[in-house]
Amino acid sequence: MKNNFFSAIDTFWQVNVVEYIAILRENPLRLISFIIDLAIVVFLAYQLIKITKNSRVWQLIKGIALLIVATLISGWIHLDILHSILTSIMTYGVIAMIVIFQPELRRGLEQLGTNKLTKFFGIDKDKETKTKEDIYKIVIAAKELASHKTGGLIVIERDIKIGDIAETGVEINGEVSPQLLVNLFVPNTPLHDGAVVISNNRIIAAACILPLANDKEIAKELGTRHRAAIGISQETDSIAVVISEETGKISIAKDGTLIADVDEETLKKTLIKHVVTNRFGEEKGIKAEKIKKMRTKLKSKQ
Repeated sequence: MKNNFFSAIDTFWQVNVVEYIAILRENPLRLISFIIDLAIVVFLAYQLIKITKNSRVWQLIKGIALLIVATLISGWIHLDILHSILTSIMTYGVIAMIVIFQPELRRGLEQLGTNKLTKFFGIDKDKETKTKEDIYKIVIAAKELASHKTGGLIVIERDIKIGDIAETGVEINGEVSPQLLVNLFVPNTPLHDGAVVISNNRIIAAACILPLANDKEIAKELGTRHRAAIGISQETDSIAVVISEETGKISIAKDGTLIADVDEETLKKTLIKHVVTNRFGEEKGIKAEKIKKMRTKLKSKQ
């Protein structure tokens, strides 16, 4: 029994692998399918490692790897008793693994056929759809903050990068969610004072310091948050959403201008227009124009 595992490996190596190499030499075209096959296996292995790295399964994989190494070494240096024990453990280890990690295995099987399977293969939602969803989440968070008169300042990066602004705060690098946005502005918590910066569909930092607007025409009753929102919109093309802790009103700062006291629907439409439509609409327009020019050239050649 103790030699079953390694005899199987020896047989596979001596027969299957050697014969396969001989086939590749006789038929070089099979090399293409071999490369594709190998690439798929490597990709699946990488995705498996990425998924399991932060779970109990990762500890299992490391344990199995250590067990295999120990079994190989014990066989090479002729530690027969230890080698026999380790081989027996590996023989029955698969059954033990299924029993112990049954919840994780079941969860993985349940993901088949769901949208999580597309993430496994790296197929995620397109950028435009994801950005729209993030805006809906920002609107929900702003409404929640306003209903409790909790002050908030959310900056949405557009074309001009504001990494230097993000560096003034605390790195978050989390998914955009209403719950996280609301929690970041809970009063008397370490990160509530300052701005949250959203870039590339991620909350990249909180408690960020923004440049304040010094425009004398700005109403004196506006607080620091509103001045900071106007300031960042003057220096960059970012859009800032401000929630007043005194009145609970929501305002939008863009292009150095403050649109005060907007309702939920206006906030959503404004963000969709200036963050999604202007950006992705222009990209689609450029692509459509290029296609049109190419068709015109083809027609002229004909």
